Amino acid sequence: MHAEPDLLRRVLRIDGWSTAVFGVVLLAGAVPLREPLGLPTSWSVPFGVAMLGGAAALGLIAGHPRISVRHAACAVAGNAVSCVALLALVFSGVLPLTGLGVVFMLSGAVVVAVYAALEYAGLRRLTGVLAAG
Repeated sequence: MHAEPDLLRRVLRIDGWSTAVFGVVLLAGAVPLREPLGLPTSWSVPFGVAMLGGAAALGLIAGHPRISVRHAACAVAGNAVSCVALLALVFSGVLPLTGLGVVFMLSGAVVVAVYAALEYAGLRRLTGVLAAG
């Protein structure tokens, strides 16, 4: 039997669920959050849909009996790219974000950076187990 570290699976599941919740918030709150955040509906709806797709992918990866290194690396890369994209949106001025919107986006960047770091740690444990096994 293959002894796979639980950290990666646990973080992928939490990441998946929180991504799904955030996607639903962006979709359900697209209109009510538009003014307080300065996030146009034309941005929040596609973001919400993309997040639901990402959440489904994370759930599939976490639910697989044996998490592949390639899929785990994609989750790490996806979170890293999301972090950079959120920072770019905040600092580029592309969106008419309010102060609360800036805090909202920066908070999201921090959250995905933490997930990327935790998943990377889980990936390193996984590759260590695979090398030892």
